Amino acid sequence: MSEVVIKNADYVVTMDDTRATIANCDILMRDGVIAEVGKNLSSTGEIVNAIGCVVTPGLVNTHHHLYQTLTRAVPGAQDALLFGWLQRLYPIWSRFGPEEMRVSAQAGLAELALSGCTMSADHLYLYPNGARLEDTIEAAAEVGLRFHPTRGAMSIGESDGGLPPDNLVEREQDILNDCIRVVDGFHDATEGSMVRVGIAPCSPFSVSRELMRDAAILARDKGVMLHTHLAENDEDIAYSLEKFGCRPGQYAEDLDWTGADVWHAHCVKLNCQEIDLFARSSTGVAHCPCSNCRLGSGIAPVRAMRDAGVNVGLGVDGSASNDTGNLMSEARQAMLLQRVFRGADAMSAQEALEIATRGGAEVLGRKDCGQIVPGKRADLAVWDVSGVESAGSWDPAALLLAGPNKVRDLFVEGRQVVRDAQMVTIDLPKVVERQNALARRLIE
Repeated sequence: MSEVVIKNADYVVTMDDTRATIANCDILMRDGVIAEVGKNLSSTGEIVNAIGCVVTPGLVNTHHHLYQTLTRAVPGAQDALLFGWLQRLYPIWSRFGPEEMRVSAQAGLAELALSGCTMSADHLYLYPNGARLEDTIEAAAEVGLRFHPTRGAMSIGESDGGLPPDNLVEREQDILNDCIRVVDGFHDATEGSMVRVGIAPCSPFSVSRELMRDAAILARDKGVMLHTHLAENDEDIAYSLEKFGCRPGQYAEDLDWTGADVWHAHCVKLNCQEIDLFARSSTGVAHCPCSNCRLGSGIAPVRAMRDAGVNVGLGVDGSASNDTGNLMSEARQAMLLQRVFRGADAMSAQEALEIATRGGAEVLGRKDCGQIVPGKRADLAVWDVSGVESAGSWDPAALLLAGPNKVRDLFVEGRQVVRDAQMVTIDLPKVVERQNALARRLIE
């Protein structure tokens, strides 16, 4: 039996059904599960002193493209809109292989971990030069984060009127066959699982209507979730109206891409009818505020989504469009954008943190995560609020207003991944060195 107890936290933000915050609190973790939450807990296991700290559920990242960690701040893509940005980067990504996928995933996941993230989705939709989804799965196992990789795909190349170059697209039957392979080989549906695989055609403008429909049928047959990009910007809406004769929400509904087993990335341009559709069907949304700002896509109507009952989580999106992977900063940006859009009372720091934790877990179908409650998985972030970032704060639990954006300690399934703001599972300086070497080789 493995036990760890976090002792004397100034505050524990539980995200339970009452959204309780408990002062002067301990948390006992046993065999990967939260065993007790309360005061004066004892244990024969390891003791972690949390005086001067706030403990939250681990943050959850619901949308990422980890391979893009190798292409940050690329000239020619720094100031481009979405479609032009893609056209600049596709030729670079076509030179990737298995090592690029694995190392970029290690670096990206470590960056997330240091920002308090314990669980991350990933949307890998290109497989050049022998790259495979398991390149990222192996990286996640080494870093120690709970992982939701999705087998993405592109099937419509430039010669058929699509955006990606022809050498980055795949035959649709090959895509479906590999979806079956990775789901059968790696998906674990059990409670507390560390890997769950989803099926995720890249976007309505890079795959056919038939592949979207077949992917939905396959996902339901296998009992896995569906993911794609939707309604990201004005270009996206115009493309849908021109090619499909309807808005993105209608397109998704027509192809059975709504439901509790579906989550869409961005959704910046959803209208009232589409928001109502997502609420009624329990369809989830991955909100990516920094990427939306970086690409000039707009401000997603998160306040309207939440008021309607849509499940919303946060995503950092790819590091070629963010260009960072700090989920705590993402939560703050989400809060600030809604205030810019709707007023200072549009979103509280507490609600934004809820979206970043429990909200993301619910979007990914992980009711076993996202809360500090006995019986839930022991995924915890410990934030040191004794530093200059929180100095003078009257409410240390309001981390997104005055608090650190780098975690002190991080536990996933009760195992420590970050200690004293340093990775303990991987040699991060070595990963960074290799990452930079690969980037230099791509530039040459």
